Parts: sequence; C-alpha cells; structure tokens
Amino acid sequence: MNPWLLTYDGFDPAQEGLREALTTLGNGYFATRGAAPESHADGVHYPGTYVAGCYDRLVSQVAGHPVENEDLVNVPNWLSLTFRAEDGDWFAPGNAEILAHRHTLDMRQGTLTRFLRIRDSQGRITRVEQRRLVSMDDPHLAALTMTIVPENWNGSLEIRSALDGRVTNAGVARYRELDGRHLVPICGHAAHGVIELLTRTATSRVEIALAARTTLADGRCRADVEEGWVGDDRTVEVKAGDEVTVEKIVALYTSRDRAIAESEAAARSAVVRAGCFSTLLKRHTRAWDRLWQRAHVTAQDTEVQQILNLYVFHLLQTASPHIAELDTGLPARGLHGEAYRGHVFWDDLFVIPFLAPRLPEITRALLRYRWRRLPEARWAAHAAGYAGAMFPWQSGSDGREETPRLHFNPRSGRWLPDRSHLQRHVGLAVAFNVWQHYQATKDTAFLAGFGGELLLEVARFFASLATCEKERYAIRGVMGPDEYHDGYPDRAEPGLDNNAYTNVMTAWLMRRVLDMIGLVGSEGVGQQEIELFTALTRRMRVDFHEGVISQFEGYAGLEELDWAAYRKKYGDIRRLDRILEAEGDTPNRYKASKQADVLMLFHLLGEEGLDEILTGLGYEWDATMARNTVDYYLARTCHGSTLSAVVHAGVLARLCPGASHPFLTEALNNDVRDLQAGTTSEGIHLGAMAGVACLFEAKT
Repeated sequence: MNPWLLTYDGFDPAQEGLREALTTLGNGYFATRGAAPESHADGVHYPGTYVAGCYDRLVSQVAGHPVENEDLVNVPNWLSLTFRAEDGDWFAPGNAEILAHRHTLDMRQGTLTRFLRIRDSQGRITRVEQRRLVSMDDPHLAALTMTIVPENWNGSLEIRSALDGRVTNAGVARYRELDGRHLVPICGHAAHGVIELLTRTATSRVEIALAARTTLADGRCRADVEEGWVGDDRTVEVKAGDEVTVEKIVALYTSRDRAIAESEAAARSAVVRAGCFSTLLKRHTRAWDRLWQRAHVTAQDTEVQQILNLYVFHLLQTASPHIAELDTGLPARGLHGEAYRGHVFWDDLFVIPFLAPRLPEITRALLRYRWRRLPEARWAAHAAGYAGAMFPWQSGSDGREETPRLHFNPRSGRWLPDRSHLQRHVGLAVAFNVWQHYQATKDTAFLAGFGGELLLEVARFFASLATCEKERYAIRGVMGPDEYHDGYPDRAEPGLDNNAYTNVMTAWLMRRVLDMIGLVGSEGVGQQEIELFTALTRRMRVDFHEGVISQFEGYAGLEELDWAAYRKKYGDIRRLDRILEAEGDTPNRYKASKQADVLMLFHLLGEEGLDEILTGLGYEWDATMARNTVDYYLARTCHGSTLSAVVHAGVLARLCPGASHPFLTEALNNDVRDLQAGTTSEGIHLGAMAGVACLFEAKT
C-alpha cells in the first residue's frame, strides 16, 4: 500500500457519493468534488464546486411558514467533459458498459486520476484516462486532461467540453424541499477557442465567471451557447490504437475577488495566459511539496498513515495559505458538500491547534473572519440585552445568526424547532482560538490588536450573561456542546441552566483576559470590569452529583436511559435524538448525550488545567473525581457526532490509555469508512479530521 494514494477499483453506485467527497480537490479558494466529468446530479453522482465565502440567501415555504436559509452556493460545473464515437450517444452514466474503472487520489501531488474501459451499444470499446487538478499554485485555475484510445474501431471521435450553470444546491436529501436555485444566468460566450459563462447569485448578487480553454490537436471546433450553458465540441478522425489527448484549462473568478476590474475579463485573461496541463501540474506539485513540509504527520502503520495523509490533505485544501487574503471562515464540512449549508460553527476549535504551530498565517486569517463580524456580534448582544459580542452558533456571509428556526427529522418526517442557536459557547471557542494562536506565535502585537479585541468583547458578553445568585455566578438559558438537551422537560422556556462546560470555560476566559491585560496593558478596560472578571475566576457556579461534575443544573434528576433496550431495538443509536422524537419522546428527559460535553473540559484544559479552574473556584476536586466523571459520561454518550470519538480518544489516552483504542479507531475511520452512515458524502467532517491529526501528533 502506498500511503499517499487512495484508490477505488470498480464502480459502486452506493459508494459514489462518499468517494466523490473523499476525492475532492481544492485550494482554499474553491474546491470541486471528485465526480466523473461526464456526470450530472442524478442521485448517484453530484459534481459540486464551492467557492470559499460565496453564500446566497433564499426563502422557502416549510410546514406552511416562510423560512430563510443562507447556503454556500454550488457554482457552475466546470468539469463537464465527455465524448462519443461516430454520432453515437454521448458517454454518460448508464449508457455504456463499464469494463474497468479505477479512481486514484494522489495526496502528495494533489491530483485525481481516473482510468476506465467502456463498451458502447455498438460494441465499440474505448479506453480512457483522465487526470485533474485544482491549482494550489494559482487559486483561480483548475485543469483536466483526458486521453482516449479507441481499441477496436475507426471513425470520428467527438469531444464535448462545457461549462454548466444550470446546477442547483441539491446535494443533501433533507434540504431538497427548500429552494436551492441560487444561480441566475447572465450570459455565455464562445470565441477564439475559449468558452465563457457568467452567472450571478440570486440575492447576494455575487458574479461568478468561468472561462475554459479546450485543446485538441487537429480537431474541428464548433461552439454552442444556451441559457446557463456553454459547450465546445471538437471532432477528430481516429483509428484503432490511436491516442487522442484533450486538455481543459479553467479559470474561476467572482466579483468578490481583489485586484480585478470585473470577474468575466479576469477569468478570460487568466485562462488565455495559463500554460498547458503539464506546466500547471509542475507549479501545483511544488506548492503541495511546500505545504507537506510544514504539515505532515507521521504514523508507524501504513494504513493509518494513509488516512492521516488524507485528513491533513483535506484540511489543507479547505484552509490553505490562499485564505490568508480571503474573508472566509472554516465551514464545518469543508468545501466538499452542502451539509450544514456550508456554515461556520465551532469546528475551528479542533483545527487551530493543528494549524497554529505550522501555518499561523492561516489561523490569523480565520480569526480575522470573526473580527470582521464583531459589529454584527456586538449588535446581537445589544439586541438581546447584553454587553460585548455574542457570536452566532452558525455563521455565514455577514455574521448574523444562520441557525435555522426548524430542522427536519427524516425518521419521523417532521419539521421541529431548532434551538441550537442557544449554544453561546461558540464565543468561548472564538476566545480559545485567539489564545491558541497567541500561544503558538507569542505575538503580543496580535493580543494588543484585533486578537485582544476579540478576547475582550467575548469576555464582556459572558460577564454580562452571568448573574450573581447567592455569591455564585450563574448562566441560564443556554445549550452545551451535547446538543441533545435544549431545555427541561417540565419547562416551556428553552435552554439549560449552569451548563458546566459553559461556566468553567467562562472562568477560564476571565483568567486569559486578565493574563492579556498583564501582557499588553489595560487600556480601554475599566477597573470595575477588571474586578468583575476577577470575581468570575473565583465564583462561577458548577454543579456536582454523585461525586462527578453535573452536565448542567438539574441533570441529576433526569431519568436513566435503557441503553441495552435501545441498542437491541435500533442497532445504531448515534442519532438517538431522532429515534426518541419519532417515538414521541425527547432526550431532554434522559441522562443521554450526543457527544462530549463535560469531557470537552478535559480535552481543552487537560487534567491540570481543569483542576486549576475548579479549585480556583473553591470546589473540591481530585484525580478520583476526574476519573469518575470521565467514566460516568462515557457510559451515557452515544457519539452522534464525529467529534465525540476524537475527544474521548484524547481524554482516555491520558487518563486510561488502554480504554482509548476503540475511540481512536472510530475517530480514524469515521470519514474514510463513513461510520455515520451516509453523512460524509454530504461533506467531510473537518474538525474531526484535524482532531485525529492532533491525536497522532500527540502520540509521537
């Protein structure tokens, strides 16, 4: 096994979505799923392309109510390339017999190669080899080359290269009731061997321009332009055994790009000036070499090494050095699909510890994304009656709260209220990321500048969120990382009180703000604020029961779930919330968590850090209580998130190494084996991938 190559032999419709996601190629600016060039969205294939930060907002009717959603837009498909023999059918999925098929992702070079042999309805056998790249050297360029060999026939070979803007956002089944028509066609052109397509997003009005130069030696050319589609047909005479090679070089620009007059002219100029495939490949490979020198993680086992290479590869394709000049956050599912609508959550909490020591220019850019949205976060806090900045659980283009009001349970077929916007701890993640970047760089100018502003504004929000009750500070009406609990079964008002993760991390945050003041001074911070920050380091409330940390106030009064019965009845109970809702029940009644919540404290702070916070708050805490807390929640978590196995593996590796192996194995295989049963095909889990890389780095 070559640890740098991921190879799929044969064609399996049931696995095609997973393979397309895992063979996505990207460069931080845009990425394209590993779909076959001749395919279209048909329930098996989904050739999506996504530009970092390119969002659009539409209103749909859901359960009789207007619902507004913002999506990362599936932009026009640049891949489209197919062929036919002697006026036969254009090669497309299902219209020819596939005799051989192999996909190979080369992670070292950042290329995807495909080999196939097909037999058409006339018995003509054709051998095809394709290779593609999305340039890591020039973020606006991509290229595809195809070599065709007629094995047993002579005659005319026709090749069609196209740019297709008739695509929609339809890559996630549960969203298909929602409007996904984000692209409005503007115009298409074909001249001098170059085809061009210009579209615009429906409401954000971002222009997206593509230009393609298709090259075929001695081929006759004919162009065709339709609304939202431009094609370039080339015809050449061939004999059995001839090798015919066609190259397609593509440029992609949007009206959001810098240093351009307008996107259409920029794409046209770039594609005309770009070199041939081999020239682009050399530059692209050198760029990847430089990245791997800074980001490679090693493992003893070859199979493990292959998976680590794959996960770091996808991390770098989403968060490459190119984003240093962009205004983009880190989509939880990468630029690999449409799950979570391409929104930014808290997953950079797992990514920044990996990137900051290696590529601090990237983590600085990710934090700039948050800083630029401080005005929106300040307004959200003000509108809710708080100080500082209240960051949204789901963020997109402008930093407003993008969490949908409703979510769909495919098991029950019902649309349900979505209260996950109450996960105020996303602000704590922003603050933690600021401190991680500082620790990696020791850049006090960063703390004195926008990094410190982020830290301080988040601290002001949590200081105003906390209320003093009987000499302890409480935080009420929030959700923790667990996500299965969004309220109390006997209380109509949503939210939980005194979530341990939120409260402990608030105490941690206040310590860091005071550290920052000690490093760069207290300009702009009043003495009264400093006194409040200090009080919060000493008097935040944390509940306990049975000698363990309570996940939230009132947790001890919840019912125990019959785990054995549910596993026997349903098998996979990772999405226990959907199961219970379909039964007319709710996780709010049970001591059952989707993912690590209390254990996130061990993951972020370590045993010593958590001990320092809790004893500083005046609570009794020791190693026995720590181990009992881990064991307690280990038995009550169903791991409905890919992040959960990462956290449990890391925590147990320190506290009980022998118990960590099953979680490490699950974390390692979650995406590459699609253990979440179909979710990876909708987009990779970027936080989990980075978390796995950090786990193996810690082992070495």
